[in-house]
Amino acid sequence: QNMIKLTEVTEENWMAVASLTVKEKQKGYLAPAIGIIARGYVYRNCNAKVMVIEQDNTVIGVALVREFTDEPLGYDLQQFMIDGRYQGKGYGSAALALILDALRAEGHYDHVEVCVKKEDAEAIHLYEKHGFVDSGYVDEEAPDSRNLVCQLF
Repeated sequence: QNMIKLTEVTEENWMAVASLTVKEKQKGYLAPAIGIIARGYVYRNCNAKVMVIEQDNTVIGVALVREFTDEPLGYDLQQFMIDGRYQGKGYGSAALALILDALRAEGHYDHVEVCVKKEDAEAIHLYEKHGFVDSGYVDEEAPDSRNLVCQLF
């Protein structure tokens, strides 16, 4: 497995992050990469973090984690994408493991939630592999999605 690491958005890499794109059928599931960077700014009061996913110093993905500011408090993995060219190689799984480790190390909350479209079977499988389970919560604004939660410790 090649070296996967999480870094921050910088003056040097933000254009590479902004140019990331998923496969055509996945475009309805995620914000465009530039939108993910923008959300990091919009949610800055919720301790939002945009995590750049690199493989051997090449930007291959991006994720956004913020904190819920209302009960129940916890982490919200709002966006998580691997560029279509790099999918199917285990990078998403490796990156998700690093994200969960980073949240455990930070330790503000004991769980992280993610909202996934019910039809996005690949994403649901990936999250379940990493210990996410269906919380049973249904968001009225997103009835076509499942709310998954992972206990960090």
